[in-house]
Amino acid sequence: MKLERHSKIVELIGKYEIDTQEELAERLRESGFTVTQATVSRDIRELKLTKISMDNGRQRYSVMQGQDSHSDKYIRILQDGYLSMDRAMNILVLRTVPGMAGAVAASLDAMHIHELVGTIAGDDTIMCATRSGEDTVALMEKIRKMIAV
Repeated sequence: MKLERHSKIVELIGKYEIDTQEELAERLRESGFTVTQATVSRDIRELKLTKISMDNGRQRYSVMQGQDSHSDKYIRILQDGYLSMDRAMNILVLRTVPGMAGAVAASLDAMHIHELVGTIAGDDTIMCATRSGEDTVALMEKIRKMIAV
């Protein structure tokens, strides 16, 4: 449950400009999680979230960008959600556990993988756009290495 909640937090802060623990807790509750302020506070520490300034002067939560953009938490989300992948030219289609596509896509985006232009996620399917067929093959290989346990 904790890993699913962490995955949802990464997805939510990527999708919305969340600036308070209360707002994050409310978004989690709307997504079906039962959380307290203390749980959210602990999750923020464990995920090493930080607040960044936006152009409008407000702040929002963001995943702290460290030296290693392929951090363990993103790889763990990918490993836990991944089922299969297939390619069609410069599009890679990933299948995930139902309900995990958004979190896996957010994790892939947060890794800033050179070959990956962007992702679109449904419930259990992610479309990953690359610049070329060669980039798709390279991305597939990187994902295979990340999911190998």
